[in-house]
Amino acid sequence: MDLILLGAPGAGKGTQGALLTKTLGAPKIATGDMLRDAVRQGTPLGLQAKAVMDAGQLVSDDIVLGLVRERLSRPDAAAGAIFDGYPRNVAQAASLDALLAELGRRIDAVVYLDVHDDAIVERMSGRRTDPETGTVYHVVHNPAPDEIAARCVQRADDAEATVRERLEVYRRSTAPLVEHYRQAGVPVHTLDGGRPIDEVQADLRRALGR
Repeated sequence: MDLILLGAPGAGKGTQGALLTKTLGAPKIATGDMLRDAVRQGTPLGLQAKAVMDAGQLVSDDIVLGLVRERLSRPDAAAGAIFDGYPRNVAQAASLDALLAELGRRIDAVVYLDVHDDAIVERMSGRRTDPETGTVYHVVHNPAPDEIAARCVQRADDAEATVRERLEVYRRSTAPLVEHYRQAGVPVHTLDGGRPIDEVQADLRRALGR
């Protein structure tokens, strides 16, 4: 199964996708993670991306699509993948559709995690990251141990003003994908992503018949 998880930043796509990998036996593909890995490993696409980022520019859709193509070529993705946060706009969706068609595949379903803006702001603005381990905590829901809390930091893109701007960008660019896939005849399942993680995961599996 090739599945897309849609939802605003902080809606829980990464968390739900990671849990779903065990059920579907398919890897979660998050382009941000792939980009960081490619840069760290110094792959040809990673070097291209690093040059672009070092120049203060956005990585092109072609580079991102190349990373997706590489990831889908690995054996663990032969039977499907869970796309987390990609595509981000209709143009990327068209490119992904074309790539999957080359492989004799198509998007089988879309899951849209619907979460109220204020809940997302609370989730993201409360996040704190341990710079030594990369572990992410939350000041309310998952506080860091006292010996770690002092060194934890808030990422710049988790500040409330930045989160609200990211939500506006999401509404303009990514939210239209829900209707895009509906019109393409792809099943779109809308779930309340503001509930506890296990409840959302159970509903997600039911929606997918798993």
